[in-house]
Amino acid sequence: MSSFGEKISEVYESFFKRTWSPMTGGVLLAVLAIYMEAWQRPWGIVGGLRNWGDWFFYLIGVFGDKPEHPLFFSSSVMDLGLLAGAWISAVIAREFAFRVPPVLELWKGFFAGILMGIGSTLAYGCNVGGFYSALQNLAANGFAMMIGLIAGVIVGLKYLYWEMEHFTPGPAGPTFLGNIPPAIGLLGIIGLVVAAYAYSNSSVENAPLMSGYLLIGAGIGFVFHRSRLCMVNGFREPFMTGEAAMGKAVAVSVILGTIGIAILKYAGLRDTSLFVVTSFWWGSLLGGFIFGAGMVVAGGCGSGSLWRVAEGQIKLWVVVVVFALTNSLLRYWFEKNDWMSKLGKAIYLPDIFGYGGSIILVIIAMLLWYLVIDWNEDSNKLVIEM
Repeated sequence: MSSFGEKISEVYESFFKRTWSPMTGGVLLAVLAIYMEAWQRPWGIVGGLRNWGDWFFYLIGVFGDKPEHPLFFSSSVMDLGLLAGAWISAVIAREFAFRVPPVLELWKGFFAGILMGIGSTLAYGCNVGGFYSALQNLAANGFAMMIGLIAGVIVGLKYLYWEMEHFTPGPAGPTFLGNIPPAIGLLGIIGLVVAAYAYSNSSVENAPLMSGYLLIGAGIGFVFHRSRLCMVNGFREPFMTGEAAMGKAVAVSVILGTIGIAILKYAGLRDTSLFVVTSFWWGSLLGGFIFGAGMVVAGGCGSGSLWRVAEGQIKLWVVVVVFALTNSLLRYWFEKNDWMSKLGKAIYLPDIFGYGGSIILVIIAMLLWYLVIDWNEDSNKLVIEM
């Protein structure tokens, strides 16, 4: 019979060190997305990145208006939480290290970041705000971005195949600062709790709300890293290898989150306009296409890039920095010229189909994607050959 200590060790290994299945990650992500919206607002990525970019341009004198402080801006705190949660997971599992890729990969990260910044501006969000959270909030623009993402992923994949035929990546750079003691990661958990406590007792307006954004965001980052859940793989692998595990997990996650968040909106607990933006059709469709191509070249989407940054992937550091700066600058220019309202229409699906019909529509779309990629996993009919 196993001792109590052995049982504790087994739980520790299962929770902190063994890789979770993508489906486990998808289910937990949906639960945390519902928690985030129940707390105050939907989960998003781009707003926080743009806030960081806005601060850069403000400090160098390009922008005149002072942005909200990153430590008290909801989306920024979500992103900081995601980074912290993924970093804690990586350190405890001894998977953190700064990894310098070949120079070609760094250049790819630079140009991919530009594409992701442009695409996320047009679609009012990345794969999270423009697709995942948009669909969960019953916004029609989520469907348009999904179509654009799929088309962009196919183009991005074709580029990667072309690149493999014409270029050699060259040698990778060094790997350093790995093998940080897991105890440092455990101290990071204590640090998160202390920061959340400080927020909840702060006299700054809306600061108590930041505690939830930070902790739920950290949970999302932890789940992403432990399950290696990646929406790039969810859209790319069916066309590259035929593998469907990630795509299935994303589909199930969207369905679960949609049901939970629809209840919040139907009950009047959250404003129906949340994440319903003026980008249906062409803004989300074109934005999704550009973003989809960019995220394949980057090797990470909005959320995937962040958790890989926390793991020490230097290429994704380049992606995130360029992504943030491009989105900030382009969004500023669009707003200054009143273009954001010209990207399409804001359509809340329950206004057309009712809540029941809208939820069924999302479920049918996700089940269709699930069944198609499941069929393709055996047949490889959709796999693009080099």
